[in-house]
Amino acid sequence: MIVQPRKLWHTVRYLHLGQIYGRIAFRLFRPAPDLAPAPTLRVRYGNFQLPARRLPSLIGSDVFFFLNETGSLANHGWDDPGKAKLWRYNQHYFDDLNSTDALQRTAWHLCLLSDWINKNVPGKGSGWEPYPTSLRIVNWIKWVLAGNELSNLALDSLAIQARWLVRRLEYHLLGNHLFANAKALIFAGCFFSGKEAAVWLKTGLDILEKEIPEQILADGGQFERSTMYHALAVEDMLDLLNVLGQLVRSPDEHSNSLLKPIVEAQEAIEQRLPPMLRWMNIMRHPDGEIAFFNDAAFGIAPSCDELLQYAARLGIEPGYLSENQAMVLQQSGYVRLSNPLACLLFDAAPIGPDYVPGHAHADTLSIELSLFGKRVFVNSGTSEYGVSTERHRQRGTAAHNTVEINNENSSEVWSGFRVARRAYPYAQRLETDDEIQVYSAWHSGYQRLSPPVSVGRRLQLQPGSLLIEDMIEGPFKSAVSRFHCHPTVTVTRISAARLQLTLPGGQIVLLQVEGDADVSIQPVTWHPRFGVTEPNQCIVISMLANKLITQLEWSQS
Repeated sequence: MIVQPRKLWHTVRYLHLGQIYGRIAFRLFRPAPDLAPAPTLRVRYGNFQLPARRLPSLIGSDVFFFLNETGSLANHGWDDPGKAKLWRYNQHYFDDLNSTDALQRTAWHLCLLSDWINKNVPGKGSGWEPYPTSLRIVNWIKWVLAGNELSNLALDSLAIQARWLVRRLEYHLLGNHLFANAKALIFAGCFFSGKEAAVWLKTGLDILEKEIPEQILADGGQFERSTMYHALAVEDMLDLLNVLGQLVRSPDEHSNSLLKPIVEAQEAIEQRLPPMLRWMNIMRHPDGEIAFFNDAAFGIAPSCDELLQYAARLGIEPGYLSENQAMVLQQSGYVRLSNPLACLLFDAAPIGPDYVPGHAHADTLSIELSLFGKRVFVNSGTSEYGVSTERHRQRGTAAHNTVEINNENSSEVWSGFRVARRAYPYAQRLETDDEIQVYSAWHSGYQRLSPPVSVGRRLQLQPGSLLIEDMIEGPFKSAVSRFHCHPTVTVTRISAARLQLTLPGGQIVLLQVEGDADVSIQPVTWHPRFGVTEPNQCIVISMLANKLITQLEWSQS
């Protein structure tokens, strides 16, 4: 891929200096694995609560089902380049050890553990990259804490993995990767005892001390502004609280020296979890699952209900949530407008932290809408990672329910996880009056054009109707407002500017376009899970003037 110097500059200029140094060091310095025997196990105190469960991914003794794609060790081994990198990563996570009904697959798990140790040379291949190593360490230890046993060979391997990880921390990536590294070291430090384990524990705690206030915003949102990665962050925080609870009464002298930072970490996690759970509740639809803003799909993180049940087992309740009113997540930038029949989620957020935009989409000022408890307008979702044309399309503005100017993305997403110039929201304003909720915002993403263009959106929700006002300041060659409908919604034309949306329950929603515009209905695709493509319809409104009003009306009965 040939990258324009301008685009590269506008990508790297946001990075922290430590990320640049970290990338150089990560590439140049590759330590030799330390194959020494494992430290002794720590005597555990307190009960480790049942963690959040995912659906099983091991469907045969050596057959995996990841990202809606099947593969086996017999046909693919542990690192087949014919499989996508993310699929291979999932092989090495060992999520199935702690999934639903895992006890029934214990014999398979024991064989799988042994095979992995025998065929994955320490420090070599995809499985030894820091992120899958981090998730695997946690999953192996969770499996033991659930009542299973690792062989001496597996315990030695677990220690080798922790020693390797502590020297391969992802400071060049930061974000959720570094957080996962820290979590794994804390789990290893809690699982083993002695001086070496204390170093792992202290390293993880030191990272958490900085990263929790950095990555968890005051309103509870994870700073990458992805609903899916927020759910993963909730799971991480719950897991950490779960495992740290076993250390407070530990007699191990090295842990006792860390008692103060352990308690401080517990307190920081306990303080942030209620707003994190509240954030998750605000950003999910009435069907109970997450909205799709930035990289997001079902089936990667545990379900929202599974996370709420896990939190309850640990004595954590979600923060207060008021239904049927406007709720603004001030630091994250997301907005929820709702009444008994409607739930509208609005992205007036930055695409993420400037130095970690890898999971960002060009979706600024996009909306998702549910009516009568069913999804109506949906962003297109995420079905793959990597650098494919489809990955780029799914990150683009046209795959979201917002306005696209001159066939350009509002933020310059490129490659698989890169962003150059990006949109910043501004002039956000909330107005409420009895049963009317109004929110408006503008963004700067198209001010890079010549001449510059500003885009604004005003939303007005009240019983029985939603008014969407799109506004453009500045000249443009083309401007398109799109509304991607859920696959269960059928769109039919009544007249040139009037459409009918039929919901799966038979409810009728009328959509009226006011202003100089051409309206069409186009076939598109929705991607609710990795590896899944579902056909759906998109309402495409080509704006011929600087202002467009789209009004939806539905029966209150």
